[in-house]
Amino acid sequence: MRRLWLWFFTAVTLFVMAHLHMGIEATSLGRVIVASIVLGLVNLVVRPIVKLLTLPLTLITLGLFGWVVNALMLWLVSALVPGFRVAGFVPALEASVILGIVSGVVNWVIRRRSR
Repeated sequence: MRRLWLWFFTAVTLFVMAHLHMGIEATSLGRVIVASIVLGLVNLVVRPIVKLLTLPLTLITLGLFGWVVNALMLWLVSALVPGFRVAGFVPALEASVILGIVSGVVNWVIRRRSR
């Protein structure tokens, strides 16, 4: 159930960022939904491999390189999903920070409710 809530709020956040013109463009709500599903799959399959390969950089930067990995995953999704575009690395980095905050808040709320 937690994954469904996380996916839903990821889709909503991407939709809001696309409408606020934050460097993310989506041709339709359907494209945002597909992008959030693909982002979930990329985070499930590709991200652990990339995190393992970049572990030394992540340790040297005290975890800050993790944001770069998340931005790269979002950028990969924009390459895979037609009709969903991230305008460059900086917008991808900003979006990954915002998505990380939203994800943290959603996880915190779900944990508080399950007690």
